[in-house]
Amino acid sequence: MDSARDRWRFIDTGTLDGAGNMAVDEALLACFEPEESPPVLRLYGWHPPALSLGRYQKAAEVLDLARCAGEGIQVVRRITGGGVIYHAEELTYSIVCAPSHLPRARTVKESFERLCGFLLLTYRKLGLAASFAVEQPRPDVKLGGRAEFCFAGREEYDIVIAGRKIGGNAQRRMKEVIFQHGSIPLLSCVPAALGFLRRTPHGVERSAASLAELGVDVSAAELKLVVAASFQESLGVLLSPDALTDREQTAAETLRTGKYSQPLWNVSGDIS
Repeated sequence: MDSARDRWRFIDTGTLDGAGNMAVDEALLACFEPEESPPVLRLYGWHPPALSLGRYQKAAEVLDLARCAGEGIQVVRRITGGGVIYHAEELTYSIVCAPSHLPRARTVKESFERLCGFLLLTYRKLGLAASFAVEQPRPDVKLGGRAEFCFAGREEYDIVIAGRKIGGNAQRRMKEVIFQHGSIPLLSCVPAALGFLRRTPHGVERSAASLAELGVDVSAAELKLVVAASFQESLGVLLSPDALTDREQTAAETLRTGKYSQPLWNVSGDIS
């Protein structure tokens, strides 16, 4: 616990708009040097609410873009895959690390399981009986099926409580770098999200959950403390509070204006 490898940067960037949040996530990834940089856990929120598309989704096929524009809802594209998410009353995390920071995770699946372990512990500390979806198989739910709306699909290492999926997580692997981010919903975003989708997933309001719906009344500030403690305990590491470096801040500003505020990336489908 005292070695440099066991220390992770802990960055709380507070609430940003959609473009700002996605820009900071990518800046942390772009500035990470596998052999030199300490790994990072970032926590953040969203204000105003925004919709994020999975990297390979076609915005016009999934969303009513005219309604999004009419109601002032920003649409941004993530650098990870998966289905669209409406971000509002939630705590979001992102992780940047090298495979060497996860010594007991040799495969992609193992790294995903390892990096989602702190979420299980977070929910359990809040008094909820959380498990991975793969641990509670249901004959009526297919794991790994693609879904336009994130909360309508279920992956092996999604978190399930009382049979309902809570939050969503996505990972991107690059050479010697692992990037992962995901959400912890305090209040349900599903009803608001459905109004912007072109197709309504069947039964999603009953299959997805938020902390409030599960009887947990916790503020974002309180939740951050539980998440940080669970992260340290789950991974056996020490979090050191930090801020974005000048290089990361500059990269984030460039990405915000040149990429995540531009329709060419967000809705036109140009992911080059």
